[in-house]
Parts: sequence; C-alpha cells; structure tokens
Amino acid sequence: MSTNSALAYEVFTADPIPLNVPELVPNGDRRMFSPLSVTLIHGERDAVLVDPPMTTVQGEAVAQWVEASGKNLTHIFVTHGHGDHWFAANLLAERFGAQVVATEGTIKQMHHNVAIRPGFWDKLLPGQIPDSPVTAVTVPNNRFTLEDHEMVIVEVGHTDTDDTSVLHVPDLDLVVAGDVIYNGVHQFLVEAKNGGLDAWRRAIDTVEALQPRWIVTGHKNKALDDDATRSIKETRQYLNATDELLPQHDSALSFFNAMLELFPERLNPGALWNGAAALYS
Repeated sequence: MSTNSALAYEVFTADPIPLNVPELVPNGDRRMFSPLSVTLIHGERDAVLVDPPMTTVQGEAVAQWVEASGKNLTHIFVTHGHGDHWFAANLLAERFGAQVVATEGTIKQMHHNVAIRPGFWDKLLPGQIPDSPVTAVTVPNNRFTLEDHEMVIVEVGHTDTDDTSVLHVPDLDLVVAGDVIYNGVHQFLVEAKNGGLDAWRRAIDTVEALQPRWIVTGHKNKALDDDATRSIKETRQYLNATDELLPQHDSALSFFNAMLELFPERLNPGALWNGAAALYS
C-alpha cells in the first residue's frame, strides 16, 4: 500500500482458479486462470475500484473487502475488455451504487466479450460468472476525481488485447496498469500476432513516460511488491524474449519449453502455453 496524506491504495489478489479444461499444460500443471489484481484507491470517505474480477465468488470476496474498508465506492474503472477484469462489475456496482467507467474502445471490447461469453468464458468457468451487462460509460476528457484528487485515464492501444487503458493517479505516483504490465505471471500472448508485440512495447513506453513509482498489474504474484521500474523492465524482457525465441523454434512446445527455462519463477505456465499455441497456429 502507498499513501499520500488522505489518499492511499490497496490491492486484493484473487488466487488462481481451475479451468474446465481436461488437458494438462505440457509441464504437467493443471490448467488454471492467472491470479487477478483488484485495486482500491481511497480517500477519507470515498473510493474507486479498478478492474473488478470475473466470477461471482470473487466478486463477493471483493465486495466484503470493500465493505470492510468503510469507504463509499463511487466509481468502478475497467482498464480493458477481457472478461476477467470486469464480469463482476455489475454485481459490485449494484451493491455499492457505483458508476462503471471505461473508455469508448474498452466498452466496445466489453460488448465483444459478452458476445463470445457463451462459447468461451462460460465453457472455461461453467456456472461461475454472474450476469454481465455492459453498463460502463465514458467520462469527459478521460478524467474524474476522488475527493479532489485527479484520476486520469490514459489510452495505450493494443497490449495483450485491443483498446486498453490505464489509470494514472498522480498524487500517489501510481499507475493501475491492467494487462499493460505484468508482475511475476506469464503474459497473455494469444493476441500478439501481426505487430502486437511492437504495439505492446509502445504502450509500455506510454506508461513509463508517466513516471510512476508504483504500478499495480492486472496479473500479479502477490509475494511481489509494486515497484514500477522492476515490473516495467520484466514485462519488456518477456516480450523481447518472445521475439528472440519465436524464429528459433519450429513448434509451440519447443518455444514453450524455452520460455519456461528463461522464466521459471513466473506463475501459471498454462497462460504461456495458450500463447505458444496461438503464435504457432
């Protein structure tokens, strides 16, 4: 947690959950969903939640966490359209009377994830995802306030998916980065073809230019801190290794094993295997 007078932030980490996929990862792991980070930025009375989780159980746990804070939740911000970062938004918005906020591009991607939900998300996590209507709205000039502290939405384009954004909190030297930056978890490379890695690097440059001291990432090993310099560097290293190893290997399995050797401490090799399969398809 970082603080600045009355302003502070805290992180809730939803632990990995098993997916309804019978096949194991090539290294023998069970197929799992990566840990999810949910951020609560709060002042003396009010609070903003960033990237609510995916399942009903996760949403209820976050609701109890918010209630325990004693803060009045005014806004729920969604960094990008992948369902794991917002499917529980309506559950929480109704519970606390909060407004769901996102960029126009993210809202478009949210609608896309609702459209593919029956054939994708619900198959991975049958019966676990709550009703997920898209209720998000945009805010003028991509800015809103928390007790007179400015919350700045910065659009960064393609990262691990299209139309992504981050929330910059200048008074905390904080960026809540969604999936632009990763922290000790294997990165999602399924949408990395056709210049996706270069676009992702440009997005990282945009975040770095904000000069944050702290970055909360959408997928985080909860044993690690939120140091911005380290997490930016490590996210770049992963993308650079992907670029270097792709032409050296002629199969998804060979690439997967090479990446796993380079990044043995990262959580959830299943996410890497999904990306490897997509990159070699």
